[in-house]
Formats: sequence, C-alpha cells, structure tokens
Amino acid sequence: MFNLKTGDKYYTIDIPDREVQLIKHIDPEKKITPEIFKTKLQKSFYNVNLHKQDILIVVSDKTRKCQYDLYLPVLVNFLNENKTKRIRFIIAYGSHTKQEKAESLLTYGEIFEKYDFIHPLCDEPYAYLFTGKTQRNTPVRVRNEIYEANLLITFGAVSHHYFAGYGGGRKLIFPGLAEKNAIYHNHSLFLDKENKCLHSACKPGNLAGNPVAEDLKEINNLLPSRIDIMGILNTKGEVCDLEIGNSYYDFEKICTEYDRYYMSEQEELFDLVIASCGGYPKDINFIQSHKAVHNAASFVRDGGKLIIYTECRDGIGSNTFLPYFEIGYTEAFKNLSKKYEGNGGTALAMMQKTKRIKIFLVTNLKEDLCEQIGTSKITHSEIHKIIKENHGIIAIIENAGMIVKK
Repeated sequence: MFNLKTGDKYYTIDIPDREVQLIKHIDPEKKITPEIFKTKLQKSFYNVNLHKQDILIVVSDKTRKCQYDLYLPVLVNFLNENKTKRIRFIIAYGSHTKQEKAESLLTYGEIFEKYDFIHPLCDEPYAYLFTGKTQRNTPVRVRNEIYEANLLITFGAVSHHYFAGYGGGRKLIFPGLAEKNAIYHNHSLFLDKENKCLHSACKPGNLAGNPVAEDLKEINNLLPSRIDIMGILNTKGEVCDLEIGNSYYDFEKICTEYDRYYMSEQEELFDLVIASCGGYPKDINFIQSHKAVHNAASFVRDGGKLIIYTECRDGIGSNTFLPYFEIGYTEAFKNLSKKYEGNGGTALAMMQKTKRIKIFLVTNLKEDLCEQIGTSKITHSEIHKIIKENHGIIAIIENAGMIVKK
C-alpha cells in the first residue's frame, strides 16, 4: 500500500499482485534545532558588524515555506542581542500575487505582527533600481530597499527548479525581488528560438550550459553583497539543515548536497507512473503543481500514462497560463519568442508533455479546465481501471515535487 498526499489529505493506493517500483529518495534526518541554528549564526556572523545596522531580511512567500515560524525568532533574537538599529522583512514574491494577512501569519508566525513586512509588486517600475544588463541582455532591476539596507540577508529553502536548475539562494533576490519585465526576459531564455523548442539544458538539477541559470549567476554578480541562509527540507516540509554562506560557491555547494537526497538515479522508464506533488503547499495551485508533473513525467516513456494527485485549492494560480492553450504550441512559441510574458514557458512545457504522454489529474480543478490544459480529470476510485489496463511495471512517486531524474 502507498499513501499519496493531496492538499492536507492522504489517499491509499493498493496494487496487489503487480510489480511496483517506488521511486525512492533519501529523506535527510532532522538534525537542526533552534539552538544549533543560533550557534551557526554566532559562527557565521562572527566578523560582521551588526551594531546599529539597518537589516533587511528576504523571505520566500507561502508557496516556498522554510519553517519560518520556528527559525525567524531565533534569527531576530540573535540580531537584537547584537544591538541592530532596525530589522525589516521583504517577501520574494517574484511575479506571484500578494498574500492575505492570514496566509502571512500562517507562514511567518508571530514575527509577522512584530516587524514590518514589505509586500513588493513586480509591476511598480518606480520601486526598482537598474544596475546594468547581462550578456544575454537581461536588465537587472531589483527593489530599491535592498540597496538602502546596511546588511542584506536572504532566508529560504533550496529546491530543484524545472528550468532554472535550482530554486532558493540567488533566486530570492532575482527574480524574487525583480521587476516584471526583467523577470520575463530571464525566463525567456528557457526558449531555444533557433530550434523552436524548450532549451534542453534547462532542466531541474542542472546549471551547466543552462542559459537561465547562467544568466542568474551573472545577475548575482551585479547584486549587492549579502548573507544567505539556505535550508534543506525533508518531504514533510521540516528543516533538516540550515547552511549560511555569502558566495555563489556556497549556493552551488548546498545544491550538490540537496542532490544527494532528491536526485534519483532510476534509469528505467515506465508505462504508468502514479505520483503526488507532496501535498500543500506544493499543490496549492497548478502552476506550483506543474513542477511535480514535470518531474514525474521524466520517468514515463513515450506513449505512457501519468496520474498526478494535486489538490489545486487556489485553482490555476496564474492569469497568463491558459490563453496559450487556446492558440496551440506553435503559435504560442512564436508569440513568446517575440514577447515573453507570464507563465508562457510553463504552458509550453505542459503542452510538450501532453503531446508525449497521457496525463490524468486527481484534483479539485474543474473537468473542463483539466481538458483545456490537455489532461483528464479522474477520481481516486477510477485509477484502478487504469492500473488494470496497464500490464507493465507501475512506478510510484510519493513526493514528485522534490524528486528529479538524474
């Protein structure tokens, strides 16, 4: 029996008398306590002057939690003990929408009511400072506040990202605090315009030759210096480690460590894969769920089937995703090549997958919406019919949002 989570609910799948392959990961042991974190802060900030400094702390939004309610008080208390002048927070929304107060309280805990939290909107051009362009012509425009602070700290979890290679670290500043058109230009590098397809090096767990990742590295060199607190989570969303660094090398180092847990060396492809995004917030909406769909699809052979458990309590999660399905892949690629917008790359990636394999969703999304994005909505009870029709080995991925194929 296997338990697959969607939202806050678990579904049990029993596949008797069939060969089943569980796509495994190594769940890191929970080893960091608030006390250990404080010791790490004392060591890492030993030569940093905190006295009467204006501190700005960058945190992720509700879609990328890092047990902030447990660890932010430790960080804040440590800074206050060193007599800092002011502590403020800014949320790395990127192009995501602003959170409600209740969502922020749930994400950050009591700290949210005790300190100022800045909620940036990526379409406020007056709030961004231009610091140059990359070799790929991405304009580096990021929030003014990061240049006003004496000390900049980022705090967030590292993860695999389906076209940037990895999330977290440098991505909290850019695209997390970047202006909309600057974000879109970087994301447009996902498109291989010469071959009219998505760039083959833009994949989870890959930085080498990845134009999006290489552009982000160059952007990183144009940003102010900072201290990065980078977390590794287990599949339950618990922080297992917090590493503190101040260089791109430190970011690459923790990415390598992350791969040890969540990069699968499974080479075999399957006719049928049944997977879960991993529950809330990984399946809060379809845009977030797509990362798990993308990961799981890499284990499905051409013409095979993928069943994904994804609640999507907030619906699609984007206003710039569905229109591309109305015009089709070729026209969408052409339009995005001229002017990249919104979640265009995600739409193209989804269309590529549904052309190659059949995708079924156990979801709260309406049936017609599922059909619009090239999938079929089914109920939990209906998967047994699909299982019965399949004669090969069935693969199960209990947390596809975090497991990628090497």
